[in-house]
Amino acid sequence: MRKTPLPICIHRSGDYINFSTEVSSLLITDKEKPSRVWFQFPRLACGSVSLVTAASREGDEEFSSGIWTVRAFTGTYGVNYGRIADNIPAPEKVVSLLKAVKVKNVKIYDSDHDVLTAFKGSGLELVVGLSNDHVKEVNASEDRAMEWVKENVQSWLPDTHIRGIAVGNEVLGGGDQDMEAALFGAIKNVYKALSRLDLTDLIQISSPHSQAVFANSYPPSNCTFKDSIFQYMKPILDFFSKIDSPFSLNIYPFIAYKSDPQHIDLNYALFQPNHGILDPLTNLHYDNMFDAEIDAAYAALDAAGYGKMVVEVTETGWASSGDEDETGASPQNARTYNYNLRKRLFKRKGTPRRPKIVIKAYMFALFNEDLKPGPGSERHYGLFQADGSISYDIGLSGLSTWHASSSSHSLKVMMRSSTI
Repeated sequence: MRKTPLPICIHRSGDYINFSTEVSSLLITDKEKPSRVWFQFPRLACGSVSLVTAASREGDEEFSSGIWTVRAFTGTYGVNYGRIADNIPAPEKVVSLLKAVKVKNVKIYDSDHDVLTAFKGSGLELVVGLSNDHVKEVNASEDRAMEWVKENVQSWLPDTHIRGIAVGNEVLGGGDQDMEAALFGAIKNVYKALSRLDLTDLIQISSPHSQAVFANSYPPSNCTFKDSIFQYMKPILDFFSKIDSPFSLNIYPFIAYKSDPQHIDLNYALFQPNHGILDPLTNLHYDNMFDAEIDAAYAALDAAGYGKMVVEVTETGWASSGDEDETGASPQNARTYNYNLRKRLFKRKGTPRRPKIVIKAYMFALFNEDLKPGPGSERHYGLFQADGSISYDIGLSGLSTWHASSSSHSLKVMMRSSTI
C-alpha cells in the first residue's frame, strides 16, 4: 500500500528554514509551477537548515528576492572528474568512490550521458561542460543552444542534480581567436535557453579562465587583464555581473613554481611555513601563492570595474610526476599541496583582499588521465591511479582502499571524518 506524504510545517526565519518533523527529503518548488524544482535537501531531522542571504555570498545556498535559487557549489570543496583516458573506472564505480570519500561537488568537461545516468539519484552536485568544440556552433544558433540544453540538462532533472554549466574551458588566451570571439555569444545563447525553460534559478552558468587572461600577477594588487583579451572579456563580465555568476579561474602554483624555481619558495607554493610576501601597494601579507593568485584576480576585476564579482577556483592541483624539466612534480609535493589545500578550504576563510568571501575550489583531478596531450605532468594530476589505487593520501574521509581490475572494481571503506 502506497503511503501518502504527510504535510509538514515549514517557514523561513532569518537565515534558516524551519520544519516540524523528520522528513526523508525536502523539495522546494515553485508555487505557480510545481514541476519546477528549486532545491532538494536529503534526509533531515526535525529542526532547521541554515541558509545565507545573497548579500553575504558565503553560504551553500542563496535566498534572493523571495525566490529560492541554488548555487552550483555546496560547501567549499569539489573535484574535477576528467576522462581523457582509456583505463579509468566506469562512471557507476566513480559515483561509488565519490560517495565513499564524501565529495559532493563534481565538475565534468562535457555532458556525457553515461556519466549523467550514473549520477542519477546519487545526490551529488554536478557541473556539466559545454566543451570547446561546441562553442562556435552554439554561438551561431539559439536553436542549437536550446537543443543542447534540453538534451544535456533539462531532460536529466531533477534526478541528476545538475547545478551548473561551464561554457568552454580556458577559451580566452588559448590562441583560437574565432573561438574567443564566439564565447560570449555561446554563453548568452545557453543562458537564453535556460531562461526560456525556467531553469536560470536552478542552473548557474560560468566559463573557466586560465591565468593567461592576465597581463601580470605580481604583486597581486598590480594585476590587470591583457588588453588583447579584455575586448572579449568585458561583455562576459558585464553579463555575469547582471546574472550574478562568478569569475571562474584555474589556479596552478605548480606551473608558476616549475617555471621559476630559483625565485619562488617551494614552501610558499605548497602552503608550508614560510616568510611569505608583502604586497607593497596594499601592505597585505601573503603566506601562500594560492591566496595571492586569487587576490590578483580580484585586483584585475577591481581595476576593470567589477569589484562585486566573486572569484571561484574551478581547477587547482599539483602534478605527482612529469618530464625531467618539470621541477617540483613529485608524489610528496602533490600530497603536501592537496592536503594543505583541503585544510585551508575547510577553514572557510577568505583572502587578505576579500577576507569575508569564503574560497571555494575544485581540485584537479580525480584520476590520472593517460591520454592527455602535453607535458608529462598533464597525465599525473590524479588523486587516484587508473587502476583505482591511491596516488597519495590526503586524508579523504571514508576511504581505506579502492581497487580496480580489468574485470571488476571493489570498494572497501571505513567511516571516519565529516563530509567534504
